[in-house]
Amino acid sequence: MEIKSKLWIEVDGEPVFGRGRMILLKAIDRYGSINQAAKEINISYRKAWGYIKAMEERLGIRLVERHRGGRNGGEARLTEEARRFLKRYETLEDEIRDFADRKFKKIFKEGVRK
Repeated sequence: MEIKSKLWIEVDGEPVFGRGRMILLKAIDRYGSINQAAKEINISYRKAWGYIKAMEERLGIRLVERHRGGRNGGEARLTEEARRFLKRYETLEDEIRDFADRKFKKIFKEGVRK
């Protein structure tokens, strides 16, 4: 038996950031392309672009530097702010998971049948 949880950040009741959007940003970082990142995580380019735009607007920071395509195609890179944000989110996620695991083990140490 183990505990699972989901974490996301909201601004004014609107979801801004969670695991899926973290995966999107990491894929953009890996491929240097919003289009390729979207394909990797099985969403449309339009949906990926919408997520990026919403995150940037609601967080008030620029996450992705974009350069339009030319002969060799476009390019997208995470900003330093995005990298810092990702690191902080991952730290929060790890600490919450550790806390939940410790509490779960303490509360359910004798199992559910006792």
